[in-house]
Amino acid sequence: MKLQLKKVDERFFITLLRVAIGWHFLYEGATKIFQSGWSSSGFLLHTSGFLSPFYHWLASSPLLLRMTDILNVYGLTLIGIALFIGLFSRLASIAGALLLTLYYFAYPPFGNLVMNSEAHLYIVDKLFIETMALLFLFIYKERGYSADDLIQNFRKSVPADNNGAENGQSRREALKNLATLPVLGAMGLGAVNHFRSSGADVMSGATIQVKQTALNELKGELPKGKIGKHEISRLVAGGNLIGGWAHSRDLIYVSTLFKAYNTEQKVYETLILAEQAGINTINIGYASNPLLAKYKKVTGSKIKVISQVHPHLNNKELAKIGPHTDPALYYEFIDKAIDYGVDIVQVQGNWCDWLVRDNKLEVIDKMVGHIRQQGYTAGLAAHSVESLIACRDRGIIPDYYMKTMHHDQYWSAHPRENRFPFEVDGKEYLDHNRFHNNMFCLFPERTVDFVRNSTVPVMGFKVLAAGAIEPKDGFKWAYGNGADFICVGMFDFQVVSNVNTAIEVLGKLERERKWYG
Repeated sequence: MKLQLKKVDERFFITLLRVAIGWHFLYEGATKIFQSGWSSSGFLLHTSGFLSPFYHWLASSPLLLRMTDILNVYGLTLIGIALFIGLFSRLASIAGALLLTLYYFAYPPFGNLVMNSEAHLYIVDKLFIETMALLFLFIYKERGYSADDLIQNFRKSVPADNNGAENGQSRREALKNLATLPVLGAMGLGAVNHFRSSGADVMSGATIQVKQTALNELKGELPKGKIGKHEISRLVAGGNLIGGWAHSRDLIYVSTLFKAYNTEQKVYETLILAEQAGINTINIGYASNPLLAKYKKVTGSKIKVISQVHPHLNNKELAKIGPHTDPALYYEFIDKAIDYGVDIVQVQGNWCDWLVRDNKLEVIDKMVGHIRQQGYTAGLAAHSVESLIACRDRGIIPDYYMKTMHHDQYWSAHPRENRFPFEVDGKEYLDHNRFHNNMFCLFPERTVDFVRNSTVPVMGFKVLAAGAIEPKDGFKWAYGNGADFICVGMFDFQVVSNVNTAIEVLGKLERERKWYG
């Protein structure tokens, strides 16, 4: 009795393992079928492992790419169905293991440090584990309840003259071996309803799609310049929309809307589209580093990441900074950003303002120095031009400045006589004539004067005053008044339009300041 129970348990758990892996394969395949126009091109072209020449070769020919797409879509689907119902299960197991091995070595989880990425650990990731499970199913004699077993039993069927009890037992075994069919039907129906209501939700580099029709509207190549050793596009992607930070003035729902729209998949789609449109750099808040590290690992992206950093202090601790403050508090986020694999490190704009306002310039000096000591390009950002002037006069000259650069000819800009240095990121007044998250370059003419006399590259940001200024107007004003690069937050549907605007403006631009970088 114990031996028989053990055999039933074994068959049940083998069946459960086989069905679970089969559903994963089937779901991946069905997802690609439901995404019209799906192609593995992006997945293949971004591969970065030692076998990347092979994957790039597959993507280089339309015929090879089409064959690869068909094998991916229908290979996943057929292997999934075979494993789920247990038909030719040993063949499906070895075929699935080989396919997962190809996925594994497209983006091998070794050689690069990636943090906070659930599915991409060092050497042993989910692909590795699932491949081992399939090899186990291939080697192990027990196949669980399956169509294979049903066929085998049919071939060895009991002769017609045997007693009815044996025939009844045979029918019960047949029903057990067919039990996965209604389960497959129920799960499949649920998946179809999910696709119809929510769309595909599989997050992988091979699944993500970009708007090829939008890319067809590009009007040229986006110019590039240099900051330090880095060649970056003149238009840089901003990180606020991706991070969920919205300067929404008095529209209280906007931040929630941003976060609801920019799901992880939508962020990936936006970044892939931006890269294909010619934007090769993104400037992010420190909190977005795990997401960008994961994005680069999953897709093999080469996008350059500028990470904003600040001291590991809160506002109360800021006021208490003194000679006895542990310098490690200034450097912690710098070192962690570098561990995430960023390319450029920049002192965050609001913290530069606060440190200058509170006469703590030595902290900025130490942070810029520490960034350079690690061998990285050091940036310094600010909202108030007085902050950068104070740093310059103190001899703190970064490798580039990042400064809010927009004019004040828009409706929500409060009157000039009511503007005060360092009020950005400060108190928000209910008085319409005072600051209320509505203006970021408080004294445009002072900013233009500072930029004109700067001898390092300048990256303008908030050039559209957080959506209050039309792109063509804002781009022309920032570039024309000396910005070498501009950083703009954008949704996916704005990417190609913004790139085209930058190309157009730069192609006709007249400006006094020479280009730096």
